Amino acid sequence: MAQLSNCPVLEARRLVKRYGQVTALDGADFLLFSGEILAVIGDNGAGKSTLIKALSGAIIPDAGEILLDGKPIHFHSPLDARRQGIETVYQDLAVAPAMSIAENLFLGREAKRTGLLGWIGALDKKRMLAEATRHMQMLKIGIRSMKQAVETLSGGQRQGVAVARSAAFARHVVIMDEPTAALGVKESNMVLDLIRRVRERGLPVILISHNMPHVFEIADRIHIARLGKRACVVNPKHISMSDTVAVMTGAKRPEELPPQALA
Repeated sequence: MAQLSNCPVLEARRLVKRYGQVTALDGADFLLFSGEILAVIGDNGAGKSTLIKALSGAIIPDAGEILLDGKPIHFHSPLDARRQGIETVYQDLAVAPAMSIAENLFLGREAKRTGLLGWIGALDKKRMLAEATRHMQMLKIGIRSMKQAVETLSGGQRQGVAVARSAAFARHVVIMDEPTAALGVKESNMVLDLIRRVRERGLPVILISHNMPHVFEIADRIHIARLGKRACVVNPKHISMSDTVAVMTGAKRPEELPPQALA
């Protein structure tokens, strides 16, 4: 298990989000520490997706606060979260299939050449190609050429491009939403290795996943969401998968777990 620091990198306190008569978050709390992979799981309607959207700037909570490195922060859009070094890899990847790997890594953040008089000129394709190659090599993603179109890659390789893009620009946190969904066993294992390498680079990872074997294989801690709140956080080394699912579904209360199961 990763060594957790005392100060959370990312924290949420008593978050509330309502959609008309539906309460998606009902005083939700959250803690992410440096150097860890934190899995977030929950049944349908548990509020985990809404929680992650709040942490990534996709929605604005009605109440509660979010803290980054111990300081309150307000996100009004995903761009605000990105400016603060929080990157999200969504399930649909949001890659441009017809564009090259290098172009995808810098999509929306293209490097420009500076002209003689200080004005910003054309795209600095040489620099983007070199940087893209470096980031892919650091994560040990085997790609034949950075000039390849993303549409020529396998599902796992496309996921690798999305992960590399997030790791390249994240300064605080990488959030991954169902990164192994629709992938085969071999490609899923490749993505799990990628997540470990991102953590090894010093970036904590939030992993949202329905795949319990993957969660237990890779997570340092597991945040269980239920009924719009944090039910508890457990240590996968000291709790069974069946007990974790029982807490997630309400068949077992967190108080019924042995003390060592709680993280």
